[in-house]
Amino acid sequence: MQNDVLLGDAGRMVDSRSTAAAVKGTIGRLGGGFMISREAKQLCERTGLGPRELYFRGRCGVLGEVDADVVTSAAVFFPPGHVRESWEGGRKLAVEEAVELYTAACHAWGRRKLGAVEGCVRIADLLEKVAGGASVLGAPLFAGWRAVPLPDDRVARATQLMHVVRELRGGVHAIAILSKGLDALTAALATDHEGTPIGLSSGRDMARFFTWPEPYPAISEETAARRREAEDLTDELMAPAFAVLTDAERDELVTLMRLGHVH
Repeated sequence: MQNDVLLGDAGRMVDSRSTAAAVKGTIGRLGGGFMISREAKQLCERTGLGPRELYFRGRCGVLGEVDADVVTSAAVFFPPGHVRESWEGGRKLAVEEAVELYTAACHAWGRRKLGAVEGCVRIADLLEKVAGGASVLGAPLFAGWRAVPLPDDRVARATQLMHVVRELRGGVHAIAILSKGLDALTAALATDHEGTPIGLSSGRDMARFFTWPEPYPAISEETAARRREAEDLTDELMAPAFAVLTDAERDELVTLMRLGHVH
């Protein structure tokens, strides 16, 4: 079977690599949407943490009470100094509590944004199979988040599982980027980015989001080509996770993920 997404009149089968490519944008955006939400802002106000202190403490707290270098090794795309400053600044909040509060914000955001979306129950079922069968190798944040208990509420469950699968892609994407000889800043600059919490973003916007200082270097066509290769390799590395689904289930997941129009 070819690696193209094959959706006919009745909804044709898709292979696992094509599924990874087809759903990455929606999972990336909705799985990370709570990180820049009003729920996260309210959590900053409640805990006294800055936005990035909460981000690193909540997202990376699943790694445990570790040195900032460990967080940098997992988060990958941020300047090490920024990671250390944010992680150390967030130490006023215990990692266990940070993860619990961040997870609750994820659930609240999901109920607010996706509560009226049909298909969340089925999305939760399918993504739970994907996450449960995936390898944790090279994806420490995925491993940590997969261990966080899932809620009974199916909308909240779907949102948390989109975040879990998003962390899986983030881990293997870092492997793909490094395998192509790209550093974090170059990887950000060398392409436009779909699947971010803020939607489609230019490379320069993503570099600013990651807090890399300007001015930014020019990107050659050769570098841009390697960045495209890294994206293709990421889809390939994600394929085994979606291989646990049947052909019909992959087709169904791709169809359900068209809920990506939700803002």
